[in-house]
Amino acid sequence: MSNKRSPDPSFWSKPGIGIGPRNAPVASPARGITTSNSNTRILAPATGRPAAVPPSVSVQGMPGNLGLNSDRMRAAMVQRLRQQGIADERVLNAMMAVPRHHFVDEALASRAYEDAALPIGFGQTISQPWVVAHMISAVLRDRAPQRVLEVGAGCGYQAAVLAQLIREVYAIERVRGLYDGTRDRLRRLRLHRVKLSFGDGMAGVPGAAPFDAIVVAAAGIEIPRALLEQLAVGGRLIAPEGTVQQRLVLIERTDVSTWKRTELEAVRFVPLRAGIQS
Repeated sequence: MSNKRSPDPSFWSKPGIGIGPRNAPVASPARGITTSNSNTRILAPATGRPAAVPPSVSVQGMPGNLGLNSDRMRAAMVQRLRQQGIADERVLNAMMAVPRHHFVDEALASRAYEDAALPIGFGQTISQPWVVAHMISAVLRDRAPQRVLEVGAGCGYQAAVLAQLIREVYAIERVRGLYDGTRDRLRRLRLHRVKLSFGDGMAGVPGAAPFDAIVVAAAGIEIPRALLEQLAVGGRLIAPEGTVQQRLVLIERTDVSTWKRTELEAVRFVPLRAGIQS
């Protein structure tokens, strides 16, 4: 790896959520668009407000009235992911470790573990659990990446899951309101591995490159060249591509000037936009 800096300890790091290598299959291609792989952020109402930040968080403390039910609900979510084809135990353990209800409005906490996208404000939603698990599984297959970039941080949930698996997580968000709320949330949760920035995701984070993995949560006509250049040799990038007809694509950088492209399945994501939204 190009960088060997030691990480800060993660808030939710637990034994068994490893950074070491493990084989895991990528989900089968051509599933078609279903409620499991459609990123319904595209359908969220434009409320123009951020999701509420929990007033307090501790290792055992849970906002709202979920209490210990949260553990059972997460366990049921993980079991459902297994049934949907997620086989990488690292990813399943990470999904179990991260309380998804911390990343939604308290009024929606009871629905946090459904296989559904939920609104987080600004016309966006938190992605469905299967979408998160599938994309992370794809970049981790036969790999142990040390540094990852997430383009389109949203509420920070996917970055939190990545932080259970990868030493350094960089995330970028172009919507100022989302960025502000997510920055505060990550601080409250003491997720020190996640380095969040506000800016144009299409430009990536060149100052932190190269990345062993890049996860893009919005669909462009093509993958931005800047992101391809910021991918380390041997690294993987996963992103939706297209406009009306979109497909999830997995790109591996095989040499300094060579990238291998694999199409996975039909999906539906919000459009990848240049610039920032204040």
